[in-house]
Parts: sequence; C-alpha cells; structure tokens
Amino acid sequence: MRLRTEWRASFALVGTVLKYLSVPLVIPIVVAFIYGDSVFPFVATIALTIAVGHGLEQLDLEPDLQIREAMLFVAISWLAVAAVGAVPYVLAGWGTESTLADPVNALFESMSGFTTTGATVLGEISLERHSHAVMMWRQLTQWLGGMGIIVLMVAILPEVAVSGAQLIESEAPGPELQKLTPRIAETAQILWLVYFAFTAIYIALLYGFHLVGMAPNMGLYNAIAHGFTTLPTGGFSPEADSVAAFSAIVQWTAIPFMIIAGTNFALFWHVFSGEGNRFVRNTEFRAYIAAIAGLTVLLAGMLYSGTAPALAGLGGVTEGILENSLRQSTFQIASLLTSTGYATSDFVEWSSTGKIVLLFAMLVGGSAGSTGGGVKVVRWVIIFKVLRRELLTASHPEVVRPVRLGGNVVDEDAIRGVLGFTFMYLIIFAVATLFIALDASRIGYTLTPLEAFSASLATIGNIGPGFGSLGPFGSYLEFPDSSKLLMVFLMWIGRLEIIPVLVLFTGNFWTR
Repeated sequence: MRLRTEWRASFALVGTVLKYLSVPLVIPIVVAFIYGDSVFPFVATIALTIAVGHGLEQLDLEPDLQIREAMLFVAISWLAVAAVGAVPYVLAGWGTESTLADPVNALFESMSGFTTTGATVLGEISLERHSHAVMMWRQLTQWLGGMGIIVLMVAILPEVAVSGAQLIESEAPGPELQKLTPRIAETAQILWLVYFAFTAIYIALLYGFHLVGMAPNMGLYNAIAHGFTTLPTGGFSPEADSVAAFSAIVQWTAIPFMIIAGTNFALFWHVFSGEGNRFVRNTEFRAYIAAIAGLTVLLAGMLYSGTAPALAGLGGVTEGILENSLRQSTFQIASLLTSTGYATSDFVEWSSTGKIVLLFAMLVGGSAGSTGGGVKVVRWVIIFKVLRRELLTASHPEVVRPVRLGGNVVDEDAIRGVLGFTFMYLIIFAVATLFIALDASRIGYTLTPLEAFSASLATIGNIGPGFGSLGPFGSYLEFPDSSKLLMVFLMWIGRLEIIPVLVLFTGNFWTR
C-alpha cells in the first residue's frame, strides 16, 4: 500500500499542474482573435487539461510529498506538460501538410519548447505555414519552462509550496538551491518576479527600437515572441532567419539579455537588495564572464583575420569588418554558451577552428540558478579545483586541501555529486551519439559523425542548434522517429539534470 500512496500523491499534484496549464493557453486564443486564426486547437486543449487535471487530483485530495514522491512528481510533470503542449500542434495541423500534425514531431517541438532547448522540426517553409497563434504558443512554452514550471507552481499554489524546497531542488538547474528568504514560496516568487521584469524590459526595448525606426520588422508580435524566447534561453523565433532577420541594434541588444539569462537570478535579487558586491565575490559569475570574454576575443580574432568567415551584410546594413566580427563573435558565444541557440549567421559555413570554439562554448553551459542549459559553470569550476587538489596531493600526500568556492568549503558529498553528474552526462551523451548515428544509418539517412555528435550534445544540453544540417537554420525533421523520441528523452533528462528522471528507472526507488 505504501507504493500506491506515493503514486497517488505524486500524480494528484501532476493533475494540479495540468489544470493550471490551461491559464497560459488563453494567450494564443487572444492572438488567434487578433489575427483571425482558429481558436479550436487551444479551446480543445484547455478542455483536455482541465478534465485530465481534475481527474488526477481526485487520486489524493491532500497530497504530501517526501523526497522520492517529489522527484516522481517533478519528472512526470515535465513529461505530462510536454505531452499536453503538443496537442495544439496536432490539432492545428490536422488535415494539412503541417509537419507538426505528426504526433512525434509535435511532441519533439513541445518538449524542445518547455525544456528551452530550441531544437526544431520546422524549416523555413514550415514556419510560414503556421498561424500567429500556434507560433505564439511555441514561444510561450519556452517562457513557461525557462524559470521552471514547478518553481511557478510553488510560487502560486500553497498545496505545492508545502514540499517546495524538495521540488525546486529537483527542478532548478545547478547543483545547489539558494534560499533567498526563510519561506521557499517567497524565494520562488522572487525568482519569477526578476524573470518577469527582465522579460518586460527586453520586450519594451525591442518594440521601442521599432517605433523609432531602428528595427523596421520588430513589431509588437515579434518583440513579445523574442522576449518569450530570449530570457528562458530558448531560441525559438518566428523568423526562419532567427535574429539574423533583424538589424544590428536588435542583435546587440539581445547579447546582454542572453548573458543575463545565463546568470544566477539570485544574484540580481541581492543587487536589488543593496548587495551589489555579490557579483564581484561570486566565483561562478567571475568564471562565467571570463569564459564568455575569452571565447569571444578568440573567435573575434578568427573572424577579423579571416580564419573563419565574417558576413558583412546583416539586417540590410553593411557594417565594418571590426564591428561585424565583434558582433558575430559576441552574439554566437553568448547564444551557445548560455544554450539560447539564436543565430546571426550560419556558422555551419565557418571553418573548423571557428566551429571548435563554438563547440567548446556549448560544453560550458550557463550558471546554476539561471535558465541556461549545459553542464553549468559552477560544476566545471569545482571539477578544475578537484583536479588541482589531486595534482597537489599526488606529490604531497600529507597535505589536507579542502575545495573552496567563494571562500566556503565545498562538502565532499557535493563534490561526489558534481563528479557523478558530469560522468553520467558524458556517458549518456556518448551512448546517445552512437545510437543516433546507427539509427540514421539504418534508414539510409546521411549523417556525419559531427552531426550525430552535435545532435546528442544539443539536446541533452538543451542548446538547440548543432552543426551540418542541424545548424542554426536547419532542422531535425529528417531523423527517424526512434531518434526523435530518444532526443525527447535527452531534452527531458537534460532539463531536470538527469538524476530526478533516471532514478525512476532504478528498482531501489520503488522499494523501501
């Protein structure tokens, strides 16, 4: 009976999450009315989410979650939300030639949206076939998933906030949870408030540039769409050319907001609270900025010297080579290091050395407590400190040298957790690469080793674009369904940082 109780409590709260997912579905309905699009896909999905959600809630009217139930709830919630999020795509494409009419493609696009991966099965023609309402839902899924669906539920629902600390720890990106206030619900509210504020500022800036004539095609719809996909480091754009479709001022404006999105949001709250020195003292933030600056300078030098090509005519304006090199390098490093996935040029055409720099940026990832994907900067910092300690103790075994982060000693259990996560991340990534390559070969789909490598990395790291046919203006459409479903799994475990999902597949999880 104990197993049954755990199951009922977790799934009852999954029902609560699904029921409240009907609220943001009102936004594409409003867009549909404005542009004369069909509201049926969204009205039907609202009815479905309310019905299923209410039904699941009846499993346990007073759910109480412990650590295992919390992990089950978080993992299943994200899978359920992605499944429901695919319904409008299927309904909107029913009876048409839409790519998203296929349930596997729809699930891929939905999981990519909610996990802020940005990988897509839509090409240039497919993007143009879909309505403004469908595309707005596509953008909105990324914004909802950016700060975290469970974090949002903890912030607004008392019944979820009871187990809030365990839930956020299972969902939040990074190896540690930083409480900003004594009550975890208040911490969740603060994080979402900061997230919302930056989104609003960014949208206002983009639309303001349009109003003064500096961004002719950045109307209100595009401004909102890109606001919904920049701060969550998602990268979905209604434009086939991504941010390359807009003027240089738009591209320059996107850069600091992508960097903000890859920063631990708790640091901004400390700044607003009068503790501005937190940025300077934070080891991870310093390493994060150093990685962006170092890789940007390296790539800019390659672009300027011609080691990698620099395009000179974006947004209809011819820029100087130096400015263009700086903009291209800064934008692409910020985009890929934070896992946003936007592009200002087709870096698939760049030289091998340029691609290696971008690949390194993809491996770094954003900060803990940010919306960025990847391994996370703080883990790499801890790994390098552990390696340095090992080199020291190899020649001086009598020395006791604790690993410190920001002046504080890192617990050895935490170090083992970081090393274990990184090892699992790399193993799953390698196995997935092999499967993708073999699966493509099975159906005769030509896939280079670099493309298979980047497909695995881009999905488990929630990055989006890869190399070759998976570049910033490419798509994942041609992969077999088996590979797409594997990548759905990779996006799912990548967003929840592996453990809360993989633990469900162990026998010990289900027994006392």
